[in-house]
Amino acid sequence: MKTFMGKNFLLETEAAKVLFHNYADKLPIIDYHCHVSPKEIAEDKRYNNITELWLGGDHYKWRAMRCCGVPEEYITGNASDYDKFKAWCKAMPKLIGNPLYHWSHLELRRYFDCNLIINEENCDAIWETCNAKLAEPEMSVRNIIRNSNVKLVCTTDDPVDSLEWHKLLADDASFDVKVLPAFRPDKGININKSGIAEYMAKLSAAAGVEITDVDSLKKAYVQRLDLFASLGCKTADHGFDEYRTFIESNPYEVNEIFKKAIESDGKDITDEEMYKFKTEMLTFLAAEYKKRGFVMQIHFGVLRNQNTRMFKAIGPDTGFDTVGNFDMITPLSRLLDKMDSTDGLPRTILYSINPTDNAAVAALCGCFELSGDGKPKVIQGSAWWFSDNLDGMRRQMTDLANLSAFGNFLGMLTDSRSFISYTRHEYFRRILCDLIGKWVENGEYPADIETLAELVADICYNNAKNFFGFDI
Repeated sequence: MKTFMGKNFLLETEAAKVLFHNYADKLPIIDYHCHVSPKEIAEDKRYNNITELWLGGDHYKWRAMRCCGVPEEYITGNASDYDKFKAWCKAMPKLIGNPLYHWSHLELRRYFDCNLIINEENCDAIWETCNAKLAEPEMSVRNIIRNSNVKLVCTTDDPVDSLEWHKLLADDASFDVKVLPAFRPDKGININKSGIAEYMAKLSAAAGVEITDVDSLKKAYVQRLDLFASLGCKTADHGFDEYRTFIESNPYEVNEIFKKAIESDGKDITDEEMYKFKTEMLTFLAAEYKKRGFVMQIHFGVLRNQNTRMFKAIGPDTGFDTVGNFDMITPLSRLLDKMDSTDGLPRTILYSINPTDNAAVAALCGCFELSGDGKPKVIQGSAWWFSDNLDGMRRQMTDLANLSAFGNFLGMLTDSRSFISYTRHEYFRRILCDLIGKWVENGEYPADIETLAELVADICYNNAKNFFGFDI
């Protein structure tokens, strides 16, 4: 029987052990998509206790606790931080096979030097150990990032954001980790959502452009894109939660749709009108991204806020989203083709939340690989959200390898709101090295350690650096 999460955790072959311990484990981290707060980095936030750091805002853990029958009072309710932590510890033994079991123990070990098993019996000892560690200066947000060997972080930012914290960080010579904004314009694209009129007023004020029609809307976006670019932005991110139809239109029609959306605050917009507007605006934005050298990231397939009662009670991003099961490949292909036909397709990363899309996404990327500069043009992103588990990561990487050039893969990202989620990179790297090690062990790839080490270094670090053009 192997030791629980021992030195060679997830590493089955000698090749895997060499690749991880001698190469992958030592590589720095580029976190090119996450949801951490730039304000908390700028202010070098400190945490009062482990619940605040570990459970605050983490809808992965909230969802798991609900699956274990934990009352909402101990998840997002008014229970004390200690009682919430105890509820989490009590739930943990039931999470066998869930990536949270591995991630949580990795976080406990790497950041708190604590090898205790997370359960109700050890709750008090873990609580005291972690809280004592959090009282030390090395557990401030900036030091957590530094000590995690992170070189660059891309946050997720709305076009109306002031980016004041990014400006402060850019001018702060005491912190050498780059914190760059990422452009996320979803709120202004989803014109069928309530609140679109109020949002456009905010965008107008932020850009200094009176938005009265689609042309002035585009001018406002250009102004904000220029600001983002001036602060080192290298990427834009889109969530295609309901983009399931590609519909061509004309400028007059799109303008009328936009005016109708503002007048009705999104209430009178039909699905057809929504997709016409999105097709126009996404094509426009993609061309602007290409002009600035931005990478476009597209996350698609989510069904959000499926529990109406809980959405009304505690809002979005609280653990009530799920995997959509509908065709996104066909309309996405048409959209990418429209962008490409006018030479307006930027470098793009595609992520599907549905693991059954893996092969289709990998194959679709190959239809637009025409950069000719030694780097991919459109590439499949890492296993995302409901798929970033042990089996999901293996399946995604295997499908990508089967249908594309695995050596160009961009590796892992946290996609997290937590500053101790960088252990997910270790988890990914162990799985990556194990996968490659098995191919070598089976005689499917030469046991050439120099070539293999270069491959691992590229996937874990170099490819992302080069694909985005990060200056680090």
